[in-house]
Amino acid sequence: MSVIKVAILGFGTVGEGVYRTIHSHQEELTAVLGKEVEVAAILIKNKNKEREISNAILVTDSFDEILQLPQLDVVVEAIVGKEPAVSYLKKAINSGCHIITANKEMFAHHGKELLKLAEDNNVSVGFEATVAGGIPVIQTLRQLLKINRVHQIQGILNGTSNFILTEMREKKQSFTEALLLAQENGFAEADPTNDVEGFDAFYKTMILSRIAFGEEPNWKDVELEGITTITSELIETAEKLGLRFKHIASISKEGSQINAIIKPTLVDKSHPFYHVEGVQNAVNIQSDIVGGITLQGPGAGMFPTASAVIEDLVFVCQNDTNNKISRPVANSFGEKKTELKEYWLVHGLTKKYLNTTVSFIQDVSDETYIINGTKNNVEQIFSLHKPLCYFPIIGEFKTLINA
Repeated sequence: MSVIKVAILGFGTVGEGVYRTIHSHQEELTAVLGKEVEVAAILIKNKNKEREISNAILVTDSFDEILQLPQLDVVVEAIVGKEPAVSYLKKAINSGCHIITANKEMFAHHGKELLKLAEDNNVSVGFEATVAGGIPVIQTLRQLLKINRVHQIQGILNGTSNFILTEMREKKQSFTEALLLAQENGFAEADPTNDVEGFDAFYKTMILSRIAFGEEPNWKDVELEGITTITSELIETAEKLGLRFKHIASISKEGSQINAIIKPTLVDKSHPFYHVEGVQNAVNIQSDIVGGITLQGPGAGMFPTASAVIEDLVFVCQNDTNNKISRPVANSFGEKKTELKEYWLVHGLTKKYLNTTVSFIQDVSDETYIINGTKNNVEQIFSLHKPLCYFPIIGEFKTLINA
């Protein structure tokens, strides 16, 4: 029986998880692929560090040494940062290897380039692990886009932020206390900026946009806000209204325009994200035929991410060429719709600053209340008066004034 030889770049949480999963699921992989899967090499930084790796495997700090192997079929990249990851993957593609990556920052910046290079070299690219850990959102989109027209994707795409917001609500902790607990549990890095300021979710959103719509919005036009403005008082206020804070990334297309927003949002009990807690991720896909689909599961960790990589391993080995996704044409979603009015929770601005373009709905607490208006109307008011914060409310929200 022939063998599929794999190199793993990086032996941190993801890399080790992939290595262990290949060994523990060898029987299943062989049944699906008709070939054994063998880890031929592992790229590490420190060759002197003790690791539980078979002596039969090449362990090296030189990627060029890996490329010199007599047979290499797939390169799995599980390191951090744009470089040297993208340079390694370009070399792998040019050497005729399929590639798989779990690196969302690198793939958000260089994915289009890598996909084109892979197409030119008749190899495949797997990147399921770049978005939402073990949730098979990219494979689901690949399947849906054969016929369905996706018009909106919403997601809780960062487990660290979701964990912090959950701890703040359930345990009445401050942001600082919840962040420290996330770091102690290994859910947040020593420098948590990418997670709590929304950059991690931003990279994942750009990848999803490329899959769903074939292109991305201008990065500078994306509304990006992290969770650092969320206080215990705001969470308590929301809870009294039957609402929960979630950090939600939303990407949609109307006509030829793609809109992306990544910010804290309030959801009510009718919304599928209301019960997504802790480090869980969730993705809701809205399309024209099937309607709404929600996927939920662990967004990070050794084996959830390894699961996505292993599924990609099957995908790339079963596709001789880079799998092209059928995408809707630019105008298939109709003309840009009239902007609808939404409910908003506003904090830090007195009622005297409101104007007739928005409707005052309900007092919640001192300088905190609910209004109704379009996003454009609300932003125009707040750009002049600089409130502390304001948040959209999504779901079938029913105000207490009508109770």
